[in-house]
Amino acid sequence: MKKYKPTSPGRRHGTREDFSMLDKKRPEKDLVSVLNKKAGRNNQGRITTRHKGGGVKKLYRLVDFKRKNFDVQGEVIALEYDPNRTAFIALIDYGEEKRYILAPQGLKKGDKVVASEKAPLKKGNRMKLINIPIGTEVYNIELQPLGGGKIVRAAGASAKVLGAEGDHVILQMPSKEVRKMHKNCYASVGSLSRPEHRYAILGKAGRKRKKGVRPTVRGSAMAPVDHPHGGGEGRTGIGMKYPKTPWGKHALGKKTRKRKVTNKFIIRRRKK
Repeated sequence: MKKYKPTSPGRRHGTREDFSMLDKKRPEKDLVSVLNKKAGRNNQGRITTRHKGGGVKKLYRLVDFKRKNFDVQGEVIALEYDPNRTAFIALIDYGEEKRYILAPQGLKKGDKVVASEKAPLKKGNRMKLINIPIGTEVYNIELQPLGGGKIVRAAGASAKVLGAEGDHVILQMPSKEVRKMHKNCYASVGSLSRPEHRYAILGKAGRKRKKGVRPTVRGSAMAPVDHPHGGGEGRTGIGMKYPKTPWGKHALGKKTRKRKVTNKFIIRRRKK
């Protein structure tokens, strides 16, 4: 982590990660697309997600989560910053084409990576879960065979292979939930890059606004007409059994899991 000189109150506590290992280049022109801003609004222009808006303009990098170039070895020609996600991305040259992939921790320029049904056990390689040894860390895991990586894609994240049972492989997720995944699902070997991302201190509100996050007002600071927590003389408690959303629903501890049909794949729930 890099600390700034305290030239202002905002700089005094702000920190940032070390990006010296990244290539200072513009993204590949064929692997980016325009990212239109939504500002938290739906197709009717109504705000459906609060506290979003503004932010710096950015191009969307087309990351290959499926990696369907099976048995074709690619070379890492660049490690790049992606403003749309927390982990770094790697530019892979397959000879006839180039692709972006999520970069694992420890991947360097010049390294070779391959996606195959049974690839060598090496960081960045991708293979079926059934062929990955017990105790190995994996990321970018498929939920359905050949459906593309859907889970474990954040900076520093990794799941651990615990064993096999019939047609399923048992994984321990980053949340410590233990669940079964189909043995033919693909996963990449290693843990994702930029694990120090969670320790970065923005230091001032301006850096948050550049990320497209608008201010959040506490409910207890509002009037009763605007929020269930509002009202009262001076700083008072919320005066109710449990915290509520602005619409009167449970705010904390409410179960939100809807896909009950997949409960049979969960062996141990995540820690609360």
